Amino acid sequence: MDLDLRKLRYFVAVAEHRHFGRAAEQLYIAQPVLSRQIRAFERELGCALLTRTTRSVELTAAGERLHEEARRVLATVDGAVRRVHEADRGVARLAVAFAPGLHVSEAVRAFTAVHPGVEIDLVPLRWYDQHTPLRDGRAHVGFLRRPFDDTGLRTIPVGLESRAAILPAAHPLAARPSLTSVDLEGEKLLNAQQRRAASLEEKFELIAAGYGIGLGPLSVARAYHRPDLVPVPVTDAEPYETCLAAPEDSRDERLLDFLEIATKVLRG
Repeated sequence: MDLDLRKLRYFVAVAEHRHFGRAAEQLYIAQPVLSRQIRAFERELGCALLTRTTRSVELTAAGERLHEEARRVLATVDGAVRRVHEADRGVARLAVAFAPGLHVSEAVRAFTAVHPGVEIDLVPLRWYDQHTPLRDGRAHVGFLRRPFDDTGLRTIPVGLESRAAILPAAHPLAARPSLTSVDLEGEKLLNAQQRRAASLEEKFELIAAGYGIGLGPLSVARAYHRPDLVPVPVTDAEPYETCLAAPEDSRDERLLDFLEIATKVLRG
């Protein structure tokens, strides 16, 4: 069966937002039209992709699998089209991805000072999916935070980041200057296995609403500062390793130059 790429994009939008109204706004179509397209797509596939209630939209097991596959398919298609257009225009481009809370701007400035003719695209990454854009062509190089799947990737460690507990402002531990793992015993941790949020904003909203506390990089908590949440360093938690990553078989001279320059800057 041939998949309809338009319906696939519609489904991905709903899967990302978990909401028909917000997905319709992103796609610039009417919500009833989007709903009909998704139901038609489910009939074509012969299985349910979404579980709908009056208040929420959740993915079925089939929907979860299709969401993972569809993002790779669409990214590959979009990347191929983009590269065709760039080849037609003779554009030299380097796509640099970065994980939430990490800053790659200083490295980009240092690189463009040496290679002013190379166009730089900045690719923000999802907190739960850092490596995929390096595999499907959306990014040539990334500034990432472990853990991620580094199979087939060349990685260069550049630093360490502290972990922090992200707490509602009214939480009894929120007034503490620092915490240890013992302090967090008995606390409900909000993690991807229990409830995977589609974005950091959604994850922080869940924490603020009392669904649990978060444990993550201190830099991320500070970058997404909000008055109803408090990040508190966890002093005995293993730090996150940050690193540069690129496909290990890449021999592009611009990419190799970027890795050399960025390594010096980010370790600086």
